[in-house]
Amino acid sequence: MDEQNKNLILATALSLLVILVWFALFPPPEPDVRPDNTAVEQTQSDDGIAKTPEAAESATTTGPEETTETSLENAPRVDLLTDRLSGSISLIGGRIDDLRLTDYRVANDPEAEIVTLLSPVGTRGAYYALHGWAAASGVDPADVPGPNTEWDLADGDTLRVGSPIKLQWDNGVGLLFRRTISIDEDFMFTIEQSVENTSGKEIDVAPYGLVARHGQPEDLRNFFILHEGVIAMADGELQEVDWDDVADFEVDPRQGARAETTAVQNNGWIGFTDHYWMTTLVPTPGSAFRQVAKYDERRDIYQTEAVLPTQTVAAGASLSVTTQFFAGAKEWEAISNYQSAGVEGFIDSIDWGWFFFLTKPIFWLLHELNLLIGNMGWAIIGLTLIIKAVLFPLAYKSYVSMAKMKELQPQMEALKEQAGDDRQKLQQGMMELYKKERVNPAAGCLPILLQIPIFFSLYKVIFVTIELRHAPWFGPFQDLSAPDPTSIMNFFGLLPFAGPEPGSIMSFVFLGILPLLLGISMWLQQKLNPAPTDPTQQMIFAWMPWVFMFMLGGFASGLVVYWIANNTITFTQQYIIMRSQGYTPDLLGNIRQSFKKRSASDSKE
Repeated sequence: MDEQNKNLILATALSLLVILVWFALFPPPEPDVRPDNTAVEQTQSDDGIAKTPEAAESATTTGPEETTETSLENAPRVDLLTDRLSGSISLIGGRIDDLRLTDYRVANDPEAEIVTLLSPVGTRGAYYALHGWAAASGVDPADVPGPNTEWDLADGDTLRVGSPIKLQWDNGVGLLFRRTISIDEDFMFTIEQSVENTSGKEIDVAPYGLVARHGQPEDLRNFFILHEGVIAMADGELQEVDWDDVADFEVDPRQGARAETTAVQNNGWIGFTDHYWMTTLVPTPGSAFRQVAKYDERRDIYQTEAVLPTQTVAAGASLSVTTQFFAGAKEWEAISNYQSAGVEGFIDSIDWGWFFFLTKPIFWLLHELNLLIGNMGWAIIGLTLIIKAVLFPLAYKSYVSMAKMKELQPQMEALKEQAGDDRQKLQQGMMELYKKERVNPAAGCLPILLQIPIFFSLYKVIFVTIELRHAPWFGPFQDLSAPDPTSIMNFFGLLPFAGPEPGSIMSFVFLGILPLLLGISMWLQQKLNPAPTDPTQQMIFAWMPWVFMFMLGGFASGLVVYWIANNTITFTQQYIIMRSQGYTPDLLGNIRQSFKKRSASDSKE
């Protein structure tokens, strides 16, 4: 076996091994279909919010605890309407608990339901945000607004961009609480809370915000490469806690639940993240607060909290606090803008993974190309061209080395005859020949090996970023984050019905046109060189394209588009460079030879 073939087989085997391990550990996920979570189901009478923590290290509070069910139908509400959001805010507790993302649908169908992000108590999978004041030691909890306090609408009839609503509640004993809620053009709420003290005595209160989820999400992906659960930033340190790990927290007697608390000195935020959506409590940058993630196993409620320090409001004085609340899609551009506005590390709420140093720039480039071209499929092909251009110096050295190796074939054959069975003499002679001709036999491996982390990073980008969700290319390819929808069953997309269900045995047997093109492009790339003489090598090379074709057939079609484009560009580069070095690949001859060998083997059988 000559050195060139050894290196080719080594590189190919390494690539196949990594792909096989990846495929075994992280099989292609099922299609993302969010169930309808608006159906009402009755909850236990003590469903509600677990008690908030004490408002200061030395003071104990009795935080809000819900004891009644308040559903969408029977709570007084204020409408919410922007170009991107619709819903309402409950005057019971002033909760933000009814929110739909009008730009997104649960399936890639214009008739599908709009994605519902937040839903009130009394609906399946209740999910909502609540802001308020925790009463410190010496303050009657009944004197501060709780989760079931009915607020009065002081100003505004519909929450819109540029048109906030104002709520107020008078406790009747000298404390007047006000709350102003505003919304920007994307997904960020601003909540200004104030208390005016005319009670004749000073009070100690702690402003807080919390997000509660009743049970785990019904559309939980449970996929290894994706984080779902609690996400938080605390003074520059990102914290990600999966749902199961939250339920395994140690019981904190002060919280009355399984909980974990983090003291934030300057900047931070905390909330819940799903595959594409997120809710996050964001105190004013530069302010200290306490992050809490908890699980009340008796009520099956997960909760995140941002609790600001206890503050004293003197008699005749007032206190005002402003915080923010993000509820929406994890869009790179929107989240980047919030980070630029002061929300530290907000872009890391997107799960970039271990290869963040590759996934971040790859996505940025893909996003910019999509803005320029206006089509994510062509943007992926453009990204492939740029990556190949960046790696071209290495590819050039590799292909030049391969061409020179072809020129050295006669001399290598002569060395084999001279050395006979003396392997050491053969290896020594080859090393001297490589040194003399300035050929690196391992140069062919590097470009192939560099493709592996790039491939995995692009896989991560396509899977986790919402910009690829339901991103169309052309014709039948209307979702680049989903597997190829074509097959012989729908005549490769020409007939108006779906192919096999993704992930089924039929989808593995009846491949789409993209996996077929992938296999063909790999096969043609092989034919730039004659088939190896060794029968084992012949078998490996013969099966390799088709093994990859079936393995990647269930992956996101955007990833397969990248691989096809990569193979096509590699084929073109290799052919041109080898010709420039005086070696003209006999492509048609190698193809004919492969069929002749197959015919000969068939006749022997």
